[in-house]
Amino acid sequence: MNIIHQDSQILVINKPAGLSVLPEGWEPDAPYLVKMLEEKFDRIWVVHRIDKVTSGMIIFALTAEAHRSLNIQFEKHQVEKVYHAIVNGNPPWDEKITKFPLRVNVGHKHRTMVDNKSGLRSETRLKVLKRKQASVLVEAMPMTGRTHQIRVHLYALDYPLLGDTLYSAPETSLIDRPALHAYSLTITHPETNERMTFTAPYPNDFKQALK
Repeated sequence: MNIIHQDSQILVINKPAGLSVLPEGWEPDAPYLVKMLEEKFDRIWVVHRIDKVTSGMIIFALTAEAHRSLNIQFEKHQVEKVYHAIVNGNPPWDEKITKFPLRVNVGHKHRTMVDNKSGLRSETRLKVLKRKQASVLVEAMPMTGRTHQIRVHLYALDYPLLGDTLYSAPETSLIDRPALHAYSLTITHPETNERMTFTAPYPNDFKQALK
């Protein structure tokens, strides 16, 4: 766990992959990020989450007022979230907007699925950053916040994330999780009203997969 920024109102963390933000029902005794932070900061407020298998930026509030401000920003889509992902295959597009409606928590594997009839509105903006023959580094900006949204939108385009076997990616020795990193987060500071962008360096496994 790496603290990117801390002041009297907010706490910004570069979360390692493999660590849940909150306790999981099937592993209630496993360590999780909120418990670790509350041991150090007494009280924190959860504003948003990222998947256990995803590394990168996550922000917490340290006061009720900051929590209220950040919640409003997320609800009004005023927070800019940028993810970097390594995908299988080489898409023909350089930029793309996907709007597949999604239904979450499907089946015993709790997958998210495209459901054109009863799925919730979802939008992800994609941009190719670097191309290799067999895989591509993609920037993904989720405009909505559905569970596994980026993973499923790329899977629905036939370019699943490297290592994302839950969504039909082939087995790989390059990385042992979905190659997804929450790269940056832009918010308006709850107290100063300053627009701030925080960036999380790639973890080692993501860097090695890129190499």
